[in-house]
Amino acid sequence: MKSLKFFLITLLIVAVALFAGSPYYTAYQLKKAYDANDGAALVSHINFDQLQPNIQNQLTTKFSNTLQQYPLVAQLGGDALVQAADDFIVQSVNKAVTADNISALIDTQGQANQATKELAAAWAIASNKVDLKQLVQDLIIQRGDIQAVIQNQTQQVMKQQANELQNHVESGEDSAQPKLSYCGMNCFTISGQVKGYPLTLEMQREGLLGWKVVNVVLP
Repeated sequence: MKSLKFFLITLLIVAVALFAGSPYYTAYQLKKAYDANDGAALVSHINFDQLQPNIQNQLTTKFSNTLQQYPLVAQLGGDALVQAADDFIVQSVNKAVTADNISALIDTQGQANQATKELAAAWAIASNKVDLKQLVQDLIIQRGDIQAVIQNQTQQVMKQQANELQNHVESGEDSAQPKLSYCGMNCFTISGQVKGYPLTLEMQREGLLGWKVVNVVLP
């Protein structure tokens, strides 16, 4: 009887340890895949159905907040500017935040392709890193042609962001010891620096022991 009781208690302790420690093991697997440039292994821990809309929402919210700081730009561009920017953000995320693209980025140690450059441009536009004086001038010159203005700004920002991405890839540092913490029973975060960029991964429990990345908190 005592042996059975000891066995059950031991089994319970092991089950609790596995349940509580499971996200740490997933974090270890992510770090191992990243260090080994194993894109296929890394993307197997990502839920893209949740990751894509979460990143899109971050960027569209950022852009909305940025636009509120510049009423003249909002007045000149109107709803058409917001729609064009939002469409560009959604399209950029849909092309860049995919298993194939992220796997390729990991395999090539962060070498940016066209889809990644467009996503970087979308982030820059949403994060108030565009030449708003030039944007106003473009709106006037183009007589309100929002598509032409967005295209012009996008090309300029993509050149700037491509150079910045390359500099980060070449000289940016990764965190030696990322910060790991629970944010709820089914929520876990990994915070650190990747190629010089501060990033936080949010993971969500799937089943009892499984975890998948569902969001990346952008700087």
